[in-house]
Amino acid sequence: MLRKNELFHNDLKKKLKEGKKVIGGWCQVCSPITAEILAKTGPDFISIDMEHGAGGLETLIGQCQSALYHGVTPIARAPWNDFVMIKRMLDAGVYGLIIPYINSKEEAEAAVKACKYPPEGIRGLAGSTRSAGYGLDGMRYFKPVNDEILIFLQVETMTAVNNLDEILSVPGYDGIFIGPNDLSTSMGYLANPSEPKAQEVIRAVEKKVLEKGKFMATVANSAQDAMPLYERGYNLVIAFSDGATLSNTILSNVEYFRKAFPNG
Repeated sequence: MLRKNELFHNDLKKKLKEGKKVIGGWCQVCSPITAEILAKTGPDFISIDMEHGAGGLETLIGQCQSALYHGVTPIARAPWNDFVMIKRMLDAGVYGLIIPYINSKEEAEAAVKACKYPPEGIRGLAGSTRSAGYGLDGMRYFKPVNDEILIFLQVETMTAVNNLDEILSVPGYDGIFIGPNDLSTSMGYLANPSEPKAQEVIRAVEKKVLEKGKFMATVANSAQDAMPLYERGYNLVIAFSDGATLSNTILSNVEYFRKAFPNG
């Protein structure tokens, strides 16, 4: 939520426009506590996953509060390209959206319009929302927000790849988020983006996005795995998550113990 007399601004988008590389993590266990833990470590952003995470709007607000308390930008992945849900997530206070399963120019246009107030879009306006300061800071949010909200369209199917030129031609979005696991699965390689034919398609998508001058985003298993992606032109990488990182850290500790004491 805006502080009193604060003009809405998006530090994450500013960093990207300055050509900086940014890193963040998924919040998928719908907890403001894990969001707080992630934010306290100092990433550029947290991405609250409402497509595959179990949270709702109430938990989204708590996660946004946790991020902003530590000066970290909260963005979110929408559950679907649905203008009502997108409106409510923006009203809850996210600074950017990843919109999944964009497969055509028409779907890309609908996603962009859902994120923007008229005349650029169709987002409904209310001054009573959290994003507008609960009635205290409406115009300080309404005036800059169309330019400040960060919009990523997710390309994750071969249908999207085949329609990529038309998707890229749509005005008003900021970048393309490549979903490597879904994309490889749509090609018949289940959760295997390292398959050479899948990599060939991903590289072709990257080339077109970079030629268009749009930001490019994706996921990685760690900051180390993200480094080659940054070198290939990615600007934003989600490289850890509250659920999976916790699971893998605990697993490594348990396995270490079992090796030391195989008989218990």
